[in-house]
Amino acid sequence: MKDQALAIAMRYDDPVQRLNALREYMQAYIMRSLHESEASKAIAFVGGTALRFIENLPRFSEDLDFSVISSNEYKPIRWLDKLKHDLSLAGFENTIRWNDRKTVQTAWIRISSILKDTGLSGHEDQKLSIKIEIDTRPPDGASVQRTIITRHLTFVISHYNLPSLMAGKLHALLTRSYPKGRDWFDLVWYGSQRPPIQPNLTLLQNALDQTQEKGLNTGAEWPRYLRLKLGKLDTDRLIEDVQAFLERPEDRSLLEQENLNSILSSYD
Repeated sequence: MKDQALAIAMRYDDPVQRLNALREYMQAYIMRSLHESEASKAIAFVGGTALRFIENLPRFSEDLDFSVISSNEYKPIRWLDKLKHDLSLAGFENTIRWNDRKTVQTAWIRISSILKDTGLSGHEDQKLSIKIEIDTRPPDGASVQRTIITRHLTFVISHYNLPSLMAGKLHALLTRSYPKGRDWFDLVWYGSQRPPIQPNLTLLQNALDQTQEKGLNTGAEWPRYLRLKLGKLDTDRLIEDVQAFLERPEDRSLLEQENLNSILSSYD
């Protein structure tokens, strides 16, 4: 498996794209291990990486995000023990650190030497890091599906459906304390589908009520709120945030102010 990871990464001359490809292979390997542990009975894949794996969103992503859907089946220590064993058997020297002190629990998977092996670092001790985040108390209202995914490896995942994934993205756009180009790029994807994806407003409202004063924002008015935010944003900074993750560098033009306004107008 390590040889396959190296071969996939080395297809790319550009070091940024090489890192993206390497990280995505390792994400797929982690997802395959979670599949074998039957983690999909307990957690649903969410966020931008889910959209990438499920719908081939044309940008790479860094983290693996999940929401608990069955606390009775939630056994993260068992899953991570198996993952560590699987990675070692496949030739990946690794460490896994787990933090369950917060509602959103976190695992850091660090792979040794692989950055040096792929020419991405001259230092043997520099590690490739992948973070798993699991929301153990997600807001109510999501709809969950199961899908067979093939991305380097084949596995089954539980995941939020597109309206519920979009609700999660809108919640991030509305409440994040700093703007991320990746969030706005994903919004462009949702709005450019035909017909445009409509968010799960029940889930969005529940998420807003959970993370801020109840009733402060009305989920159904999200286009108006985002238009106000957009008027204050430096789109050059949005582009700077996302461009290293794009499959097609020219897609950065999608984050120009005119295009973002057009997407928001499609929801009026």
